[in-house]
Amino acid sequence: MPSSHPDSSDSPTPSATPSAEVRPQGGRRPEGHMDAERDARDAGGAQPRVPANRLAWRTNAVLFVATVASCFVTAYEGERSYVGVVHALQFTAALMGILLAHEFGHYIAARIHKVDASLPFFIPLPLLSPFGTMGAVIRMRSVIPTRRALLDIGASGPLAGLAVAIPVYAWGVAHSTLVPVDGSAALGVQLGDSLLARGLEHWFGPAVPEGMDILLSPVAWAGWAGMFVTMINLFPLGQLDAGHVAYALFGPRQNKIAQWVHRSMLAFFFVSVASFVARDLRAGIGLYHFDRAVSSSLSWLLWFEVFAILGNLSNADGPDRLGIRTRIMATLALVLLASLAHYKSTPLLWITWFAGVGLLVTMEVRWGALRSASKLTDHPPTGAEPLGLGRAIVAVVTLAFFALLFMVTPFSM
Repeated sequence: MPSSHPDSSDSPTPSATPSAEVRPQGGRRPEGHMDAERDARDAGGAQPRVPANRLAWRTNAVLFVATVASCFVTAYEGERSYVGVVHALQFTAALMGILLAHEFGHYIAARIHKVDASLPFFIPLPLLSPFGTMGAVIRMRSVIPTRRALLDIGASGPLAGLAVAIPVYAWGVAHSTLVPVDGSAALGVQLGDSLLARGLEHWFGPAVPEGMDILLSPVAWAGWAGMFVTMINLFPLGQLDAGHVAYALFGPRQNKIAQWVHRSMLAFFFVSVASFVARDLRAGIGLYHFDRAVSSSLSWLLWFEVFAILGNLSNADGPDRLGIRTRIMATLALVLLASLAHYKSTPLLWITWFAGVGLLVTMEVRWGALRSASKLTDHPPTGAEPLGLGRAIVAVVTLAFFALLFMVTPFSM
């Protein structure tokens, strides 16, 4: 996921980006510069400072290795045996292949357009993420000058990632097994279905008799994870991949669209909870599995707050009145309370939990992302020239993949 400069209007042009060493016009060093360096070395003085950009790749490499280890450990924890090692290696290789294709799609497009971009910073997350990672980000250190460049950089990541994820999922599903419905999902977690995933299962997966379901192989699980991460990046808001694509296509009108897309996440949370409760009521279960309804819907509330936090971090005007710390503390408190209620469900706990949700929503309305004047999901301005027909088609196709990948309930208990 590329992240550009928060405000293009105040940023230097790419040619004015500060470098590690300023040289006079013509590229020649000042006279006597080399002699001064040699004299300092001979006298035992300090060595010339190595420019930071020569060492920056080391951070990227360390994070990459840490993410590989995190993905492997996360996959291995579910099956501690020699077969578990093989499965963990398959999952890790497939998922990292998808993420590398995604991020280097952005990076190569940025280099083609001469936009100063960092190498990918991978994010290991061994305990909190079911995949062992939160993906990766690329930092755009200079302005993306045109809407054409913005489209190319934004679309290249998800399209390159899907070019790997789709065949990975197809191969993985073809090598998956069938299990009875009661034991179809490890740890009781059911994965959501998208239109694209269902199509691939239909064409490449085994025929599924009634009462049976597909238990995804490690490679298919990695492919599903890659498509899920791509779906998140294809929400057209802020500086997500589809935020770049939609701004390149629609211009400043995209900021209003992004605001409503962000609010829809909160609506999905409440609609999802209501749909699970209604299903249980129709089945005569009542509210016995209310904890499952909340757990299966909680991801939408989390994403709403995560994108508000990301908007705060990239907003040129600084954090809104609600702030980053308040959101993090409130969200963590709700997650911990929901986890406690999942194992020891009581009416008092759920009353307290929904009171907390109500308080957080009220604060968002008064001081945060639900204000009409909120700019948390706005995209920095860029050039106003049109895309052209070819790039407009690429933009539409990229955004159409969001519909093919969308899942109302990515995870259910």
